[in-house]
Amino acid sequence: MGAMKETMGFQTEVKQLLHLMIHSLYSNKEIFLRELVSNASDACDKLRFEAINNAGLFENDSELKIRVSFDKDARTITIEDNGIGLSRDDAIEHLGTIAKSGTKEFFGKLSGDQQKDAALIGQFGVGFYSAFIVADKVTVRSRKAGLPAGEGVEWESKGDGEFSVEAIEKADRGTQIILHLKADEDELLSGWKLKSILTKYSDHISLPIQMLKEEWDEEAGGMKATGEWENVNKANALWARSKSDITAEQYNEFYKTISFDFADPLAYTHNRVEGGRSEYTSLLYIPAKAPYDLWDRNQQKGIKLYVKRVFIMDDAEQLMPPYMRFVKGVIDSSDLPLNVSREILQESRDVKAIREGSVKKVLGLLEDMAANETEKYASFWKEFGQVLKEGMGDDPANKERIAKLLRFATTQSEGEAQTVSLADYVGRMKEGQEKIYYVTADTYAAAKYSPHLEVFKKKGVEVLLLSDRVDEWMLSYLQEFDGKELQSCAKGGLDLGALEDEKDKETKKKVEDEFKDVLKKVEDLLKDRIKEARVTLRLTDSPACIVADEAGMSEHLKRMLKQAGQNAPDTKPILELNPEHPFIQRLKIEKDHFDEWVNVLFDQAVLAEGGQLEDPAGFVRRLNMLLLTVKA
Repeated sequence: MGAMKETMGFQTEVKQLLHLMIHSLYSNKEIFLRELVSNASDACDKLRFEAINNAGLFENDSELKIRVSFDKDARTITIEDNGIGLSRDDAIEHLGTIAKSGTKEFFGKLSGDQQKDAALIGQFGVGFYSAFIVADKVTVRSRKAGLPAGEGVEWESKGDGEFSVEAIEKADRGTQIILHLKADEDELLSGWKLKSILTKYSDHISLPIQMLKEEWDEEAGGMKATGEWENVNKANALWARSKSDITAEQYNEFYKTISFDFADPLAYTHNRVEGGRSEYTSLLYIPAKAPYDLWDRNQQKGIKLYVKRVFIMDDAEQLMPPYMRFVKGVIDSSDLPLNVSREILQESRDVKAIREGSVKKVLGLLEDMAANETEKYASFWKEFGQVLKEGMGDDPANKERIAKLLRFATTQSEGEAQTVSLADYVGRMKEGQEKIYYVTADTYAAAKYSPHLEVFKKKGVEVLLLSDRVDEWMLSYLQEFDGKELQSCAKGGLDLGALEDEKDKETKKKVEDEFKDVLKKVEDLLKDRIKEARVTLRLTDSPACIVADEAGMSEHLKRMLKQAGQNAPDTKPILELNPEHPFIQRLKIEKDHFDEWVNVLFDQAVLAEGGQLEDPAGFVRRLNMLLLTVKA
């Protein structure tokens, strides 16, 4: 049967990506080899894992390896592995598409800055396409382990928007990638050059990486292959080496290999745990930049689990809690059974112990960074702070440690950068202050200019400004810190404790009596929209504001639930009036347009809170009418 060749077009986004690649988006061309070797290593790891339950996949060839060769005459470089291999469908899916879940976000984030864009591409795990940096044509020949020889596949593309797929005979399993080099890439057609690249970037790969041994040929006046394969890497897992034998550069390069990132990590921790329930080695990294899919809690592929250097699984949910999904690295255990299924592993007490130990190491790394490298921690918080806040609910056992790592913007901090810790806040609380005050809003600006802050500004009391979407959820787990209760400025009656002097209390009682009739009329008019109306001293400039009941849900949280398609409880807010404001004073004498003034004041309070009006047209109509009644 003749093999049929089929030509297909790349996914639109891939065409864009190839264009970026071909125009040297990557600052370092050499990384193409690192990416392809790393992919080959992953293919071998996958076969090793699959073969635990199906030894027949080895096909009488259990010695896994990667081979790199070159042909000066043909001007090609070949990277070959005997790993899991690809079927025809695999080739089309994995080599013809990219980041299927996030292509739009991917290209929406490209900025035109080479360095930043290269880093972003790395986060999408599209290392295969880096081949087009040095090649004008790429040929992939592969057969999936377990399939017959006649079901091999040849994938080929010139990086011009199309690729071809053809069925081929392939006796041995695995993948062969042939790079047809561009005219100006002759320096790569050198055994010495390729070996130096492999030593630099892939020395830690636990599989043997082999190249043909070369000797000097006097007649030819150059190096000549002997036909014998030799290992060019140490084939020694980096994490298994002593820390004193590993340079910072080697740590960084290993991170890039396992994370598909192109920037150095922000920090790392390398630990060997002996004794107790489990013996394991962990090498954990904190990236410098957040990946594109950080907010997808289901994309948890940061930690690779090995048992005695045999790859087992790539599932961070088992090894790191969701709030630490930004952590990348390797955990190698010496005493987990190799034949466990994912379900059994999930229930394993040993895995639980490893997870708990690893979490503590990461928290310790962050604590050290926060205490001794404040600028670096500020960089971490900018990228991953919102995710760490999830830990208040995800990890009750470490709640206190996480709370100390939290950072916030406040009324006393400069700009919207979140730099103030709860310990900083408590340390500069005013004498007599018993609570930690906060306000939540959709944006930093809305929080900063919230009318609820007016009395706090007057008394010089610092308030936390919370505008991250995760903040409301976090606050349900963060009720106190260092014995100080957290109190919303927009919930319940204003309770300043010892900060409220006797004069304030007397004034409040006096105005309550003075506005008794006005409040009754306001409540009757707005009975369908508010729970009650009352005077307040929390306002100094604004005429009115709305607050939630002490046990009720804040207006901000209600809006967030509705935006998420959830049903928010139908509770009514409390309308508070500023008795010193001319608008409110006017209500005492207003006869003709009392209803209009009250409705406008309520709508203004809703807007100031960041809410949406049920009847915007009605608000505009009433406001225009009142403006016409005001005498010049």
